[in-house]
Amino acid sequence: MGKQTTEMLKGTLEGIVLAILAGRPAYGYEITAWLREQGFADIAEGTVYALLVRVEQRGLVDVEKVASEKGPPRKVYTLNAQGQDYLEEFWRTWSFLSDRLEQLRQGGK
Repeated sequence: MGKQTTEMLKGTLEGIVLAILAGRPAYGYEITAWLREQGFADIAEGTVYALLVRVEQRGLVDVEKVASEKGPPRKVYTLNAQGQDYLEEFWRTWSFLSDRLEQLRQGGK
């Protein structure tokens, strides 16, 4: 990814991760792997884990420790009602911004 893509992603990664969790519960490595499969190859696991800590502290997700066959229990994150509300606001904001950017791209019309 280029520097511009990385900078833009910083502002939207939280919404992207919450959107992933809206589809199903997941743990950090799962989320990172899915993002990489979608073309976000340069995303570091540490970035996703730090983001998950922040959304947990803000009460947007519920966390359950689940036994793992390999090593310590995994923290599985599930989007809760507060997180769903936040995600809906993210999508409204995204729609507003993308509409305005498209208008600018079309010459301001």
